[in-house]
Amino acid sequence: MIGASNSMSLSTQTAAGGGAGVFPNTHWSVVLAATQGNPPAAAAALDAICRAYWYPLYAYARRSGQSHADAQDLTQEFFRRLLEKRWLELVDREKGKLRTYLIVSLKHFMSNQWRRAQAQRRGGGQRLESFDTSLAESRYAADRQALAPDETYDRQWALALLDLTLVRLREEYGAAGRTGDFEALKECLMAARGGIDYAAMAGRLGVSEGTARVAVHRLRKRFREIFREEIARTLADGADLDAELRHLAAALARQES
Repeated sequence: MIGASNSMSLSTQTAAGGGAGVFPNTHWSVVLAATQGNPPAAAAALDAICRAYWYPLYAYARRSGQSHADAQDLTQEFFRRLLEKRWLELVDREKGKLRTYLIVSLKHFMSNQWRRAQAQRRGGGQRLESFDTSLAESRYAADRQALAPDETYDRQWALALLDLTLVRLREEYGAAGRTGDFEALKECLMAARGGIDYAAMAGRLGVSEGTARVAVHRLRKRFREIFREEIARTLADGADLDAELRHLAAALARQES
């Protein structure tokens, strides 16, 4: 695992409040490349990505002192402008990581444009329908980690990646006709090394203890592989994947001070 495994959400809901249907197949590098020759294609690809990763920005806004309503309006308006105003053409300095690009852009928006945008929205501005914010506040209220805004953002970003990883892993087991095995095995993803009751697991799976050990090992190994792939999708080509992995592991391990 990546450390701090007890912080893992084992739901199959993504950070967007949806499921596999919002899975972002587009790599951040594809978005960046499309800005050079096909801005409409870049906007469409970025929209798909943002639908999976908007919640960490909502959590950042809430932790920064925005009310539920204002944080909801802020993130909606931010993404509307991000997708419509060709902001992608300005990403050169921060293009290595989608995570960094989005939070830098949001901070800029909050400090320079949010007051004007808020006044316009109160007067009847358009709301993006792509982002399901209905569960955002309950999810935010359930997070008992009273971290700084930037720490909250990084933690929620890491949890969003974990959720997307679980969606893919569940789909793989389902495609192989092994959904029941996944449901039995998934608790092992959170277990510390040496803390798995293999005899009990073997009973649930209806196999020998040795076979259960192999099944757990394969599940955890495949989870790590998919998680790395999910991180890579948020990085530009040539970015340091291992450094981003370490950063996200530290974000999950961080406790409130």
